[in-house]
Amino acid sequence: MRDKPGKILLLGFNYRTHAMEIKTPVPTSPLFFSKYNNSLNSHNGVIRLPADVAFKFDYEAELVVVMGRTAHRVSEAEAMSCVFGYCIGNDFSARDLQFKTSQFLLGKTCDGFAPIGPYLVTADQIPDPHDLVIECYVNGERRQSGNTGDMIFNVPAIISYASQHLTLDPGDIIFTGTPEGVIFGMPPEKQVWLKAGDKVTSVIEKLGKLTFTLA
Repeated sequence: MRDKPGKILLLGFNYRTHAMEIKTPVPTSPLFFSKYNNSLNSHNGVIRLPADVAFKFDYEAELVVVMGRTAHRVSEAEAMSCVFGYCIGNDFSARDLQFKTSQFLLGKTCDGFAPIGPYLVTADQIPDPHDLVIECYVNGERRQSGNTGDMIFNVPAIISYASQHLTLDPGDIIFTGTPEGVIFGMPPEKQVWLKAGDKVTSVIEKLGKLTFTLA
C-alpha cells in the first residue's frame, strides 16, 4: 500500500438533508470531486488558514473509506471485498473559493484541508458502515449530528460506480459525504465562519474522534 493515497475522491451532496439545507437538487448519480496529497492532515493537526485569499471556512465531518484491493469495473456485490477499512475525515472547505468558479478545486484542496484519523479501523471490525452515528463539534458545541445510514449512495454503490470510470488502487481513499449542519447551510445572518483558534472535532461511532485546530 502507498505511503500516500494515489487518489483522494470525495462525494458532494450524499446526504439528502445536506443537499436540502444548501438548496441543491438531490443527485441521481454520485457527484465526485477530488483533493490532492498536499491537503492531507492528521489528528491533532493544525490547518493554517489562507486568510489572505479566503474567509468563509467551514467543516464537513465524513466517513472515509480506505481501499485495500484494486477495484476495476466491480459490481456492488464485489465492492465491499475491496475495502481495507474506515476512518474519520473532515472535508474542510473555503466556501468563497469553492464557489468562485464552477469547479470546487481551490476551495477544497488547500494545504491541510483533508484531516483524517485518528485510527484506521479494518473492515472486519465495522460489519455495517451504514449504521454509524456521525457528529461534528466546534469548540465543544455540536454542529452536526447524523447517521451514515442516511447516505444517498452507500459504500458499495460509491465504489462500484467510481470503478466503472477509473481504477481504484490499494491506499486510495474516498470521503463519502457529510450530513446537515454545515455553516454554509445556515441562513446568512447566522453564518459565523471558522477562524484561527477554533478547534474542530469530528466523531464517528466505533472510529473515534478526529480533532484539529485552526491557525
